Amino acid sequence: MTNKLELYFKTAQSAKIGIWEINLETSLVYWNAVTRDIHEVPDYFIPSIEKGIFFYLEGENRIRIQYLIERAINDGIPFNDNFQITTAKGNIKHIESIGQIVYKNEKPYKLIGTFQDITKEHNLVNELELNVEKFSSIFSSANDAIIIIDTSNGIITDCNPRTTSLTGYKCSDLLGLHNSELFPLEYRKQVRIFLAYNLTRDDYGVNETYIKSKSGESIPVEIASGKTFQVNQITYLVCFIRDISERKNTEEKMKLLSLAASETTDTIVIANPKGEVIWVNQAYLDLTGLDMNEVIGQKPGYLSKGPETDLQATATMREAIRAKESIKITILNYNKKKEKYWFELNITTVFDNQNNFINFVGVGRDVTLRIEKEIELKHLLEVTSQQNNKLYNFAHIVSHNIRSHSSNLAMVVDVIENTEDITEKLSYFDLFKEGTEKLSETIEYLNEIITIQQKTNIEKTKINLKNEIEKTKKALSLAIKESKITITHTIPDELMVNAIPAYLDSILLNLFTNAIKYRSLERNAILEIGYEVNEDFTVITFKDNGLGLNLKKNGHKIFGMYKTFHGNEDAKGIGLFITKNQLEAMDGKIEVESEVGLGSIFKVYLNEK
Repeated sequence: MTNKLELYFKTAQSAKIGIWEINLETSLVYWNAVTRDIHEVPDYFIPSIEKGIFFYLEGENRIRIQYLIERAINDGIPFNDNFQITTAKGNIKHIESIGQIVYKNEKPYKLIGTFQDITKEHNLVNELELNVEKFSSIFSSANDAIIIIDTSNGIITDCNPRTTSLTGYKCSDLLGLHNSELFPLEYRKQVRIFLAYNLTRDDYGVNETYIKSKSGESIPVEIASGKTFQVNQITYLVCFIRDISERKNTEEKMKLLSLAASETTDTIVIANPKGEVIWVNQAYLDLTGLDMNEVIGQKPGYLSKGPETDLQATATMREAIRAKESIKITILNYNKKKEKYWFELNITTVFDNQNNFINFVGVGRDVTLRIEKEIELKHLLEVTSQQNNKLYNFAHIVSHNIRSHSSNLAMVVDVIENTEDITEKLSYFDLFKEGTEKLSETIEYLNEIITIQQKTNIEKTKINLKNEIEKTKKALSLAIKESKITITHTIPDELMVNAIPAYLDSILLNLFTNAIKYRSLERNAILEIGYEVNEDFTVITFKDNGLGLNLKKNGHKIFGMYKTFHGNEDAKGIGLFITKNQLEAMDGKIEVESEVGLGSIFKVYLNEK
């Protein structure tokens, strides 16, 4: 076994994979040379759990590794995840860390794992994504029409926006169409021979021909085919199509451009140096609902503003026109019927050969569908983020709630074991039974949450608040008795609140436990529970006369993870963090008022919608 481990360690070191381990009995931490090299620490550096975690970037990275290590140690769950660290020399690296519990006599003995620098791989992925983005941008914004053809059948599989403006077809109309459909009948054979010849050479070639627009017009073009490429064993050919009407005949070019401007789905506006409209195409009139007489001689967009139009965007566009500068902007406009639409506009300045300013040309399009999709996508991302937070929160509920219940049961068992009086022993069995029932109920709630979260939504239900408070008091009865705290409430029998059962159980448990933990030993501890109901919320107040908090000093971090303020050995610094997240998940919130030495008031807002 020793030889195998030694061989494994040498192999890992050869592959530049770091080895680390934590002895769970002695808390000693071991890093091999590769791990030290990745962290850029000297050979004499003595690692520890705290020092190791400190290298991880503050925030999400550090919180995640702490959570994974704790989960591995407490629950035996291995992990494999990527993180960012700051080395001893201040360099930021991307690393992959893997951890696994080793058992000895069926007990956790060590947490061992590997540590690998994946910065280069991460940068390569970023570079690849950037190159893909650049190619996509070039493809989308190219001046030439670009179509991609499946050489096995001649079908068009992709095209860029320029293809639409050139042919009059939407990309969705072209996809799945045979490429020959783009060309007049009398030119199809010529194009077929040209493409076939280039396929045999697999080289760049150019030819002049005509392309047939959607309107049936024959347009003189220059068609160029590049080299072929393969994806999934399918060979594709890229063709570039350029309008050469100007080269053929200047007069014909002007005619064709005028027709294209009139027929394109993009709006086109031409304005004089004063910014006054001298011509617009039909697409602009169709989009705005205006007629030509309402537009000519006016400033573009003078009737397009509405209640939700971005005034800053309008001012930016006005300033660009004043400075005779080109600008691209997306703005919310209104048509003549006061219907909203999102408008993407490119304003270009035109100069003559002597660099004298001639005109503004504005090319725009209705992008309402795209913007609405972007808003929908943003909403979906927010929902996804919320779901991730709920899953993260759920993991804490499991560890926190069950630990609380198990601690109470352990206290009862301890009392039973340490008393000799049989009658007294029996008297505690009711408490033990109550505790096990509460634990069972919590587990049932947690199982219910798993089922609901699989449906990507957690539903709130109506719960009797007084019953829940009484259940919590019974569950903590031994702790209440030992602390001698007096707990009173004014909750009526019929008060129902809209909440997630497991969350409400956790919230009450945390606030009760806090009042017990942080009571003042200088006076009799008191916890008073009240309530009020307003239009949107049921507000539950928890007022104690405990140690209190310095809100000026700690108010900004009181609901943070792993934040403790009184030095209690059993303080985990997670209860209020969980409570805050649970309430926010239910569209509620929590507020605190506190003074050192006088006590605290926690206000829990349960959203009743």
